[in-house]
Amino acid sequence: MAETHVLFVEDDDVIREATQLALERDGFVVTAAPDGLTGLERFRANRPDIALLDVMVPGLDGVSLCRRIRDESTVPVIMLSARADSIDVVLGLEAGADDYVTKPFDGAVLVARIRAVLRRFGHASGPGGAGGAPSADEAPVEGPMRFGDLEVNPEGMEVRKAGTPVALTPTEMRLLLEFSAAPGTVLSRDRLLERVWDYGWGGDTRVVDVHVQRLRGKIGQDRIETVRGFGYKLKG
Repeated sequence: MAETHVLFVEDDDVIREATQLALERDGFVVTAAPDGLTGLERFRANRPDIALLDVMVPGLDGVSLCRRIRDESTVPVIMLSARADSIDVVLGLEAGADDYVTKPFDGAVLVARIRAVLRRFGHASGPGGAGGAPSADEAPVEGPMRFGDLEVNPEGMEVRKAGTPVALTPTEMRLLLEFSAAPGTVLSRDRLLERVWDYGWGGDTRVVDVHVQRLRGKIGQDRIETVRGFGYKLKG
């Protein structure tokens, strides 16, 4: 099995070196960078399997770096933020990040989150493709599904709106597949966190809300309905 290559962008020398050592002990190959511009250069040169980006790095901040990466690739991105309630968390998710971890973090927790993201993506999230696949316990769906002008093809991992292809990140695709498997059914944020983000223990529902907003922007604002106090549902 190929080794997993991690890009880690962090300006604090102690945190960067300690985290790099911890990740390498767990079998990851790590390319580290002390600032955003260097991180972008090393991303383009190495094409890692996953990127860990600290929000507050010099040169090109983590949110801007995430946007630049997302313009070029669907590789999974985890943001690292010093404050769980920071607007930086939401900004990072809106920029295209798939998840975030609050600093200071335990090395084992970080490794677990990295592995959870890679499981969701099926470790196949290179440039230009939606990547990822439904989890093993999901029943396969035969053929494309249609919801108004929206067509979802789970087998080909393709989405079209009024016949035009829609580019989704792997996390957005998994989220849409959850909705498509149960059209008209209200899915709670906790269920979506468990099914899409692999958060069996629960998690920050802002991750769900921001991704639903991003998905709406691509497939139509009225396609996913908010059921206040309960969750979201896909209109059939």
